[in-house]
Amino acid sequence: MTMDQTTPQPEITVADAKDFLPLLGTDHVELIVGNAKQSAYYYMHAWGFQPLAYRGLETGSSDSVSYVLQQDKITLVLTTPMVADGPLNDHLNRHGDGVKAVALWVDDATQSWKETTSRGAVSAFQPETREDANGKVVLSGIETYGDTIHVFVERKAYGGVFLPGYQAWAPSGGAEAVGLKYIDHMVGNVGWGEMNTWCEFYAKVMGFAQLVSFDDKDISTEYTALMSKVMSNGNGRIKFPINEPAEGRKKSQIEEYIDFYQGAGVQHIAVATDDIITTVTELQRRGIEFLQVPKSYYDDLLDRVGAIDEDLEPLRKLGILVDRDDEGYLLQIFTRPVVDRPTMFFEIIQRKGAQSFGKGNFKALFEAIEREQALRGTL
Repeated sequence: MTMDQTTPQPEITVADAKDFLPLLGTDHVELIVGNAKQSAYYYMHAWGFQPLAYRGLETGSSDSVSYVLQQDKITLVLTTPMVADGPLNDHLNRHGDGVKAVALWVDDATQSWKETTSRGAVSAFQPETREDANGKVVLSGIETYGDTIHVFVERKAYGGVFLPGYQAWAPSGGAEAVGLKYIDHMVGNVGWGEMNTWCEFYAKVMGFAQLVSFDDKDISTEYTALMSKVMSNGNGRIKFPINEPAEGRKKSQIEEYIDFYQGAGVQHIAVATDDIITTVTELQRRGIEFLQVPKSYYDDLLDRVGAIDEDLEPLRKLGILVDRDDEGYLLQIFTRPVVDRPTMFFEIIQRKGAQSFGKGNFKALFEAIEREQALRGTL
């Protein structure tokens, strides 16, 4: 999709979000990975996701295999090609492990496709009905930034484990859940000058509105900068921040991502918890590595954010960040990349009333990312 990037962008707010595309929530996120079986083991044993469904040779799929994992309302689909050529291989060769599809739960996948394509979206695939003994599901898809697509999932007439073509999967072993509840937001990185183009896409094509914006004065360090706008649908269940690089003395994290991902894509998935201290403690025990800010960050933390319910010492020990807005405060922490390329990572977030995205933590966070970039030789 192309739009005129020189066209002035109207100021839109979440109150302007249109209801022609009602979204019920995030249905699932599909990642194309090099080895789905081993990736499933990682997400089960390190992150506490539970096995749900499987599609492969045993179910009649001869070109790809998928493992479906779930933790509360978060569903991950891990897919690997089993043949030498094809679009899955192209995605894997170009991007490495990464998000292909952000699937959105809707009441009417056909109407969702018609509404969005009539407003300028490029069709990824037309509405199709898949059926088995448990009922039917209607799916459709549109293209968004890079090779990422949105899949509309209509499952009101289906009672199966996941989708037709999948069977229940319940291997022995695994690990307990770590308290992850739902996807809070998903962040997309796009190229130079493309942020407004894609914000306009979400506004015009999907009825989203701008929740908040950050420029290079908000998100900058001594060396790098970036800009970001957060787009939200009307009920606030789907939030997509869009980042683009800004001019700086050295290569920003967005430029590094685009270089290694070879284009725009999903940078990180923010997952919510009701107890971030317990969640992060367990994730660290299982080997998940997080970005660390200097311990001096905590010296004047309470002066900056005011009183909080949590004790400061475990936050300092774990490296959890805190920020406040007019509605409350939030706690957040970011993993190091969870794939071989310095691309995709996760954010763990706990909201104590706050609806913002941690603006007060940007400088400390991005300095931590720059230290990682320096170690990789990509700053």
